[in-house]
Amino acid sequence: MALRAVILAVAAVPLARSQTAQTNAGPQLAIIDTDIGDDIDDAFAVALALRSQELHILGITTAYGDTELRAQLLDRYLGAIGRADIPVAAGVATPHNNVLTQAAYAHQARERKHPDAVAFLLDQIRAHPGQITLIAIGPLFNVQAAIERDSVTFRQLRRVVIMGGSIYRGYGDDKNGSPRPPEPEWNIKCDPAGARALLSAGVPVFVMPLDSTQIPLQTPAQGEIFSHGSALTDQLTLLYHQWTGASEWRTPTLFDPVAVAYAIRPELCPATPMRLQIDDKGFTRPMQGAPNAQVCLKSNVSGFMTLLLNRITSDDTR
Repeated sequence: MALRAVILAVAAVPLARSQTAQTNAGPQLAIIDTDIGDDIDDAFAVALALRSQELHILGITTAYGDTELRAQLLDRYLGAIGRADIPVAAGVATPHNNVLTQAAYAHQARERKHPDAVAFLLDQIRAHPGQITLIAIGPLFNVQAAIERDSVTFRQLRRVVIMGGSIYRGYGDDKNGSPRPPEPEWNIKCDPAGARALLSAGVPVFVMPLDSTQIPLQTPAQGEIFSHGSALTDQLTLLYHQWTGASEWRTPTLFDPVAVAYAIRPELCPATPMRLQIDDKGFTRPMQGAPNAQVCLKSNVSGFMTLLLNRITSDDTR
């Protein structure tokens, strides 16, 4: 019986680390890793995090493509809402062929050289071992680089919450109104090796895939946010209009805010233990075997929208 108790205790360590992150009386220490500036959902995810007292944001790092310009965007965004105290670090620059729709907004910020995001992440983990939730809402190049640089330190994260993957459904619906079949999701497709590295890193991983994150920000909710008139919602309004001007879309899909919501309100997106396998094309397939992630397959849409609107239109000016 003693041996069985020891085995059960060891097996429960990853789950216990994640549960502790959700039940501590104080705010969770968090770092956000984002490819802000392409789609608009990153800006809403950062806004939700900034307005959530459950999180103490140690810093924000930028991922994919022109990471310095993305960091410049965050400099302006954070400065405009009185949160220039939050460190911003630029991640691994990579080739890219997508449009940074909010580049004009970023270019109006003062140019400066930002710290290395991978070094920043590892330094923060060393300073706060076992305490940091990493919320990764972009391609996982910084995560991959951190694991390659110092896997032992990376393993001291409390947990990683990502937006990524397509388990049982792809983007949108087909012509008959049925969910499209699974397909490579953007964040995973851009860096499948990074996703594989994360799943084998020995850190609790919580995955918010397309199955649970395709929540539209419809016109009434847009109006509530854009007419609110706070420093934060004014920045979201500017970024939204740059996004619509450079893309064919008008209704944001709030993929990334679901990952932030899970970090603070996990009951809005209950997670199921699963074993995921990532192939070189970026498909995220469930497999038989020991779980390597907790995956949310269905979120509480009304609860999520209530949380998002209440938080973003709050008068909290921290």
